[in-house]
Amino acid sequence: MTTVSKEHIEKTPGTCGGRARIAGHRIRVMDIVGWHDHGGWSPARIVEEFPGITLADVYAALAYAHDHPDEIAADFEAHRAAAEFGRTQPSKLRDALARNPGLLDELRERFGD
Repeated sequence: MTTVSKEHIEKTPGTCGGRARIAGHRIRVMDIVGWHDHGGWSPARIVEEFPGITLADVYAALAYAHDHPDEIAADFEAHRAAAEFGRTQPSKLRDALARNPGLLDELRERFGD
């Protein structure tokens, strides 16, 4: 049986791919884990960066991740695979820049950085 703290963590089909997230927000548990474990952010820093969530939300997300390590690892793997897929697919913009190396400078001049 999987218990999810409905006060802090929810999973909704069609929202954030059905992944565990902070209740009422689109901040996924895997985001919290990434910022905390991989980015070195403290829970207080995460709340500072995202003031709509609470320390309790952050700690609930970290607890959820510890209780569901295989699920969170699968979320990270799916995210990595999607990013890799995007890098390997044809890009009209990438092709246009390859054909016209000055295009990027022209666009920056016209629209700014």
